[in-house]
This record gives sequence, structure tokens and C-alpha cells, in this order.
Amino acid sequence: MPGSEWGTATEQRFNVNLSILFTELPLLERPAAAAAAGFTAVELWWPWVDSPTPERSELDALKKAIEDAGVQLTGLNFYAGQLPGPDRGALSIPGAESERFRANIDVAADFARSLGCKALNALYGNRVEGVEAAEQDALALENLALAARAADRIGAILLIETLNQPESPLYPLVSAPAGVAVVDRVNEATGLGNARFLMDLYHLSMNGEDLPSAIERYAAKTGHVQIADNPGRGAPGTGTLPLEDLLGRLRKAGYEGWVGLEYKPGDRPSAAAFDWLPAEARAAR
Repeated sequence: MPGSEWGTATEQRFNVNLSILFTELPLLERPAAAAAAGFTAVELWWPWVDSPTPERSELDALKKAIEDAGVQLTGLNFYAGQLPGPDRGALSIPGAESERFRANIDVAADFARSLGCKALNALYGNRVEGVEAAEQDALALENLALAARAADRIGAILLIETLNQPESPLYPLVSAPAGVAVVDRVNEATGLGNARFLMDLYHLSMNGEDLPSAIERYAAKTGHVQIADNPGRGAPGTGTLPLEDLLGRLRKAGYEGWVGLEYKPGDRPSAAAFDWLPAEARAAR
């Protein structure tokens, strides 16, 4: 999609997800690569998939890489198991994974606070064979309440994300209403009101949802937006989603937050995957 078609993009605040873009580079080189491409804000999945509690030296090295690049960390996932990989979160999985999530809560929150990051994303976790859904949901609510309190402690919001059924068949939150219902339950349980919906337009489109309707209904409860085109989960213009129109609808509905670029670069270097977005629209205002 030529940049000229994104004439209103300058009204958006974009950030780059460094767990899906620039992954051809080592983790510590990605913040500088995003900055070199003209971006001033980044987000991350939990980078240490094997460790909810990495060594302080690892945390400090990533913090330094982000600060040295001059970019703002605007979003961070809590520990979510093997992601990318078979897992879709840990917080609703009884036993060791739930314990890992709990061990990670303050580590992730403190790391976010050290970089001024104001949004923490908690992936719900897959359904587990032999465990009642109600048992998983009760554990999830307990852990999400703990996460919401930790987020509140650092002045951040807690994000709860809907994924898509074709790619995440064991994940229970595969519609906007399902995700928003959990947001409402967490806010009711904590009384903090800091849980928000993460509206990923790619995932919702993969679920066949009516995107304009979802935007109209849930923009007010949305704390973060992520985009990729569909089919293919590539850059805007590689598929058929009217992403500029959808982001315009979000703006009209009152959404003023970040738009995370969470798409695959395809068979090209990540730095070449932003040609749809004019250079002057990449730095956040």
C-alpha cells in the first residue's frame, strides 16, 4: 500500500513489536533497529520464554539497549510460556505454569516501571485436557487480579487479549465479547478499573468478527490496539483488511492510545516492511 493512502496516519501513535519484527537481529539490537527505521516507541512479548525471573544482568542489558536507542517501551507482556510456540499464556494453567506467572508479576511490573511503560499484557492461557474450564477460569481471575494490582502499583493498565480460533484452537478468548467479559470480571474483582481490552484487529478478523461493530461497541474499554493485515499477518497492504479505515473509526470512537505494529515482515528484512507508512508518521507525537 503506497504511503500516500495513509495520509491520516500522522494522527496515530504507532509502536513496533520487537518480538515479531526485527527478530532477524539479536534482542539487544532490535531497539536501535526500530529507532533507525524512524520509530520512537516499541513493545515486547516477555523476551525470556524459559524464565519468568531472569538474572538482573539480563534485565539491565535490555533496559540499557532500550534507553540507548532512545525509544520508549510502551507495552510488555507478562510471562506467557513458549511464545512464539505452542503456549498462549500461563495464568490459567494450574500447577507450575501458574506459579511461574505469579513469580513473574512483580519482575515484569518493576521492569516496566523502570522504563516508564504503562501497559502490561496478560495472555490467558490454553485450555488443559482433564481440567474443568471453571477451575481454569477461577485461577485466571485470581491471577489477573494479582496482575492488575501490580500494574496499578506502577500506574499502568492491565491488558487482556483476544486471539483467534484457527491459530489458537485451545485458547478460550477468541471473540471480542469473550475478552471484554474477562476485563469486566477483573475490574469488578479488584475495584481498580485498570483492566482494559487489547483489540488486535488481525485476530478479530481471523475470527470473522464484524470489525466496525466491535470498534463501536468496545473502543471505550480498549487500552491498546494491534494490527496486521489478513490474510497472511503481514504489513498493511499485503492483505485485504481496510486498516486505515478501521483505525479512523477507532479515532472517531475516542481511542487515542497506541497502535502496535504486530505483523510479520515476510521474506524481506524488517526494515523494509514499513514502506506503507510515511517516514514522518513513524515517530510518536
